[in-house]
Amino acid sequence: MNEAPANPPLEVAESPRDDQGWSGRRLIFLGVLFLAGHLVLIGFLGTKKQNVARTLNSVPQWQMAEIGNEFIALNDPTLFALPHANDFATRFWNRTPTIAPPDFRWTEAPRWLPLSREGLGAAFREFVQTNDFVGTPLDFKPSPKLDAPALSQETVLPQFSTLQISGALASRRAIQNVTVPTLLFNDVIAPSRLQAVVEPDGNIVSVVLLESSGYSEADQIALRLGRAVRFAPAPKVSIGELIFKWHTVATNAINPKENH
Repeated sequence: MNEAPANPPLEVAESPRDDQGWSGRRLIFLGVLFLAGHLVLIGFLGTKKQNVARTLNSVPQWQMAEIGNEFIALNDPTLFALPHANDFATRFWNRTPTIAPPDFRWTEAPRWLPLSREGLGAAFREFVQTNDFVGTPLDFKPSPKLDAPALSQETVLPQFSTLQISGALASRRAIQNVTVPTLLFNDVIAPSRLQAVVEPDGNIVSVVLLESSGYSEADQIALRLGRAVRFAPAPKVSIGELIFKWHTVATNAINPKENH
């Protein structure tokens, strides 16, 4: 019923591929062959031969030198640069000088001063000649001295009227003084205290009453006299005080004849 094709496909046999490399059996065979060749070489070349010692001639020898060898000491680079144990100065340094300790219990034989017979008693004779003991009484029990307090004889009240200058004006010399009169008053008057301002040429600019004496007439006299005072020139303005201390006389103590 079905007819076969006229040209059937040809079946091609697969050939082994060359890119698969060596097989495992081939590798094992090569390894065993290499190992066997190696063992043959070891057995052929590994025969033991006896080593014959060679005779040695002109071989350098090493020997320890002595410490005191002069030639080795000359090769020392520090022989002249640094202190050396064998140089000439070290021989003197190694000799420690013997110093005897001082004896603090030192004594000396006594040396007596020469004695002059002519000078015996000369100092005493000179003392007696230069000091007079005749006028000095030998009073072994002097009478007691009474020590009484000294009483001041100064009077409390002033005997005459005065002018006192204080403050910066005290250092300036007054070239024109004023006479402060005695006042007729039956009682004691307190001082009149004024403040004065003086120019450099010595003239008084102003006078102000700082403290009254309690007596108006005395204060007016103090203001009039204060303006008349003149001082020596100075480089600047000076401010000070003029204090008038009054001396009073009772009116009943004046002789009536003096009023006529």
